Amino acid sequence: MTSPSYPAKPEPGDRVAVVSPSAGLPGFFPHVYELGLRRLREEFGLEPVEYPTTRATGAGPRERARDLTSAFADPTITAVLATVGGDDLITVTPYLDDDVLRANPKPYFGYSDNTNVLNHLYRLGIVAYHGGSVLAHLGRPGKPHPLTFDSLRAALFTSGWYELTPAPEWGDEPGDWRDPASLAREPEMLPGDGWRWQGPSRVVRGRTWGGCLEILHWLMATDRVPFAAELAGSVLVVETSNELPTAREVFRIVRNMGERGLLAAFPAIVVGRPKAWDFDRPLSVPERLSWGEAQREAITRALAPYQPDAVVVFDVDLGHTDPQLIIPYGGEIRVDGVERRISVRY
Repeated sequence: MTSPSYPAKPEPGDRVAVVSPSAGLPGFFPHVYELGLRRLREEFGLEPVEYPTTRATGAGPRERARDLTSAFADPTITAVLATVGGDDLITVTPYLDDDVLRANPKPYFGYSDNTNVLNHLYRLGIVAYHGGSVLAHLGRPGKPHPLTFDSLRAALFTSGWYELTPAPEWGDEPGDWRDPASLAREPEMLPGDGWRWQGPSRVVRGRTWGGCLEILHWLMATDRVPFAAELAGSVLVVETSNELPTAREVFRIVRNMGERGLLAAFPAIVVGRPKAWDFDRPLSVPERLSWGEAQREAITRALAPYQPDAVVVFDVDLGHTDPQLIIPYGGEIRVDGVERRISVRY
């Protein structure tokens, strides 16, 4: 496989596809969705274009794949944004028309279950973008988070290097989408304490691969991940979902990546801040901090036999927490263990 290449970027005023290849949650939470669309228009100057399954709550895999393929095929569409994640996109990607995707590469934005699409595009040689949920981040309660929107704006419209910034505050306790009044309330935030670095003081520059850790495990089980040789010299970027996998589960997934030979390919690993609160598991602040520490220890322990010399950065705000920094998937990243800085090329 050749190295992925960057598709052309949209410009303000362009039409962009808004799709739900994973879950049609806009149909359940139209007030959150409409807020995300309004901000897409007003903050970014883009015109969202919906597809038949964007708000459909029970669309099948073939229907969702048809819409995603159509979004790439339409010459008037210059970027594609997923509304949210879910849990069955792994059943959708087999129905995508790869010839259409290759012939019409476009920036694709999504995270969580969208790791399935990001990995699929990577294997087709197309750089995509991890992040940018219409519901969770464009539809953030209160006001937009400046770090999220600055990163998304740069990823949408620019092609140069962009330095990621540690968040001065962060949160993982969203509003209740079932309550429209919750959109007026700012999310609860906690003070940021920077990124956590370990490993040698060296600079690693390479292409990214990874995504939501649980989805990567599914992709390994279905043999849809690149060979280790294809990933050699790349930077692994991973994060965990709102399903809150335990430290034991995280350890086993990372260990299994090592057994597959993948970990040895990565001289640097960037780990997203773990989400540690959910409506079904409303952990206290001390419990959430302990949760993060346990996950860092689990990943460190799992890496030890397979890639003990990697530069590792923990608690980067790139996944299911707030704010969310956009990461090019298959694009370039520079992890500077000397100056302790991270830059990505959009």
